[in-house]
Amino acid sequence: MRKLSMLMASLVLAGCSVTPEYQAPQAPEQAFYLHQAQADTTQSPQAQWWQRYNDPELNALVAAVQQQNIPLQVAQVRIESARAYRTAVATTRIPTISVGAGYQHYRLSEYDPLAGGALTATMPDLGQPGAGQPLNLLDRDNGAFVVGANISWELDLAGRLKGMNTLAGIRLEQAEILRQGTLNMVTMDAIHNYLQYRGAQARIAIAERNVAEQQATLDQVRSLVASGYGSSLDQAQAEALLAATRATLPMLHSAEQAHLHRLATLLGEEITTTGQRFSTRALPDIQGQVPVGLKSELLKRRPDIALAEREMAALNEEVGIAIAARYPKVYLTGSPMTLAENFGDLFRSGSDAWLASAGVQWTLFDGGRGQALVEMQEARFQQAALSYQQQVNQAFNEVETALMAYGNQQTHREQVEQAASHARTAASKARALYRAGLVDYLAVLDAQRQVNLMEDAELVARLSSAEHLLYLNKALGGDWTVPTS
Repeated sequence: MRKLSMLMASLVLAGCSVTPEYQAPQAPEQAFYLHQAQADTTQSPQAQWWQRYNDPELNALVAAVQQQNIPLQVAQVRIESARAYRTAVATTRIPTISVGAGYQHYRLSEYDPLAGGALTATMPDLGQPGAGQPLNLLDRDNGAFVVGANISWELDLAGRLKGMNTLAGIRLEQAEILRQGTLNMVTMDAIHNYLQYRGAQARIAIAERNVAEQQATLDQVRSLVASGYGSSLDQAQAEALLAATRATLPMLHSAEQAHLHRLATLLGEEITTTGQRFSTRALPDIQGQVPVGLKSELLKRRPDIALAEREMAALNEEVGIAIAARYPKVYLTGSPMTLAENFGDLFRSGSDAWLASAGVQWTLFDGGRGQALVEMQEARFQQAALSYQQQVNQAFNEVETALMAYGNQQTHREQVEQAASHARTAASKARALYRAGLVDYLAVLDAQRQVNLMEDAELVARLSSAEHLLYLNKALGGDWTVPTS
């Protein structure tokens, strides 16, 4: 009686759901970043923040990468697959109708335990003529034409099918979030390699300029040595400095080509085609405060956090599906048809036939397997909740670290620029004193070596500043999609 009562109670649940109620986690509204010296919390991060570099070639590169990148195309195909799967799952909640037509023929066995006797029956001896003759109660060979339909439908008693449909929709959302995350990472990779490519070009230009200047100085020293006014030590020092500067060029050219090859890979094209995209331009530069918005907004911008939250929602539906699987399943089927031995009689009055049924399937005993599956899904949900919290903590720490590093890099850059300015001033004075005969050429070489080092360090500081801005915007998340015209 208890089982019967449970069955009747479950039948009342038609159209209901046993899935636990789910609410997405919320971030504290009054949370602030610790390192806000270089942050503007009054404005949210810009969607296409790299346009602040004011570099048309960079903007064109990002747009091309987002159109041509192969992993992005794969991510888009995954979205289409998830969308098709959601449509397929949604159809389980509506009746399935199929139609068919054909001819069937069958022969009965004379030794069939049920029908065989009717085939071989004879007229009993009742004192009437024909005793012992076959009765032909059934024909051994039979055939018929049939045209009909089959209709089947499962009543969604506890919301199992609804949960599967909701789950498929969440998986589609996750596929879209994954594509957004892939787009951001690909865009970041493109900007990083572009900055490094421009940085290598700028360092090459500095090195080549220094080589030219040092070659001119060496020629001057050689002339002085030849005339007896110079020192062989001065000449050796000048030659050593020139050789050291030239030695940096092969490695810088290698770096330039390596980043160009990486850009070609991101674009999915030949490197010769990629090389034609760029002219000689200065290293992009941005300074000043960065729009970061409020800390609570981070949960809505970061694709990894959004993906973790959707995983929680998906596993909550898995819990509901596991619970609903323990309730009875009710099926309705119907098969209207017309059937006749002769094709001409197929659509005549009286040829109609039908079959209808209703069935219940309910697992009364499974040794605790159903409850174990529910507990397993609940444990997976708890794991997803912890993973979500870990992802949120990591995201906040990434932004804090990026803000601190960006601020420190700005200070470092200012100090390097001051040092480079002082080095140039010192080199100018050393050359003037040397021409006046007040210092030896060693002082000039040392001053020039410092200029070379500081000019390269100044460029590296600018490049590092641009990279820190890139990583800060990556930590802040957001939609980096370039609208297609």
